[in-house]
Amino acid sequence: MNRVLTIACHSGPIAILVFGMMVSAPALASDLSRYRNFQFGMDLAAVAGHAGPNNYEMKVIHTRPALIQEIEWSPQPLGSTSREESVQQVVFRFYDGKLFGIAVNYDRYKTEGMTDRDVIEAISTMYGTAETIALPAKAGHEGYDDEVVAVWQDPDYRFELIRTAYGPSFRLVGVSKRMQAAVQTATAEAKRLDDKEAPQREAARAASEKDMQQAKLDKSRLENKPKFRP
Repeated sequence: MNRVLTIACHSGPIAILVFGMMVSAPALASDLSRYRNFQFGMDLAAVAGHAGPNNYEMKVIHTRPALIQEIEWSPQPLGSTSREESVQQVVFRFYDGKLFGIAVNYDRYKTEGMTDRDVIEAISTMYGTAETIALPAKAGHEGYDDEVVAVWQDPDYRFELIRTAYGPSFRLVGVSKRMQAAVQTATAEAKRLDDKEAPQREAARAASEKDMQQAKLDKSRLENKPKFRP
C-alpha cells in the first residue's frame, strides 16, 4: 500500500508519496552460490558429509596438472512422509578439492509430461527469474541434441537448464565462473599429457600383460612337468 508522508519546511508542509516495499527497497537477490545444502567452494569432505556415507561414489578424473575429482550422489527422500524425490543423480565436480561444478540429473519418469516452462518455474523459486532465451541453444558440451532452455546467472555463478534428447528429460548444470577458466586449462593440459604418454602407457600395459601370461605358463609348467606321463 502506498503512503503519504508530510514534511514541514519554511514554505509549509509538503506531501510526498512514498511507494510500497517493492519500489522503496530492492528485492533480495537469489543465492546462486549453492544448490540445496551444497555451496560452491566447499571441500570434498564437506560435500561427502552432506551426501551421507552410503549415498555417493567418488571418482578421480585427473591427477595432474591439478586434481579433478567427482562425487556421484543419489539423494534419498527422508522419512515415509517426505516429498517424493525428483532428482535421480547429482554429480559434484572438484578442482584441487574445491567444489566448482554441479550437474543435477532429473528422473525422466518424475518429469514425464512436464514442459520447459513447468521446470523453469520450479527452478525459478530457488534462483529467481530466468534469462529469456528466444530459441533453445545447443549444449554441445552436454550432448549431441541437448538444448539449453533457460539460464540463471550473476557475476560469479551460472546455472543452465538443459533439455536432454534422451527421454526426453532435464539436467540443471551449475558452475563457479571464477574457477571455470582454471578448470578448463587444467583439463586441456591433462588431455595433452595423456595423449602424449598414451604410446608409452600402452607399451607398458602390453609388457605387463605378457609378463603375467609368462608367469602363468611358468607356474603351470612347474605343476605339470613332474606329473607328465608320455
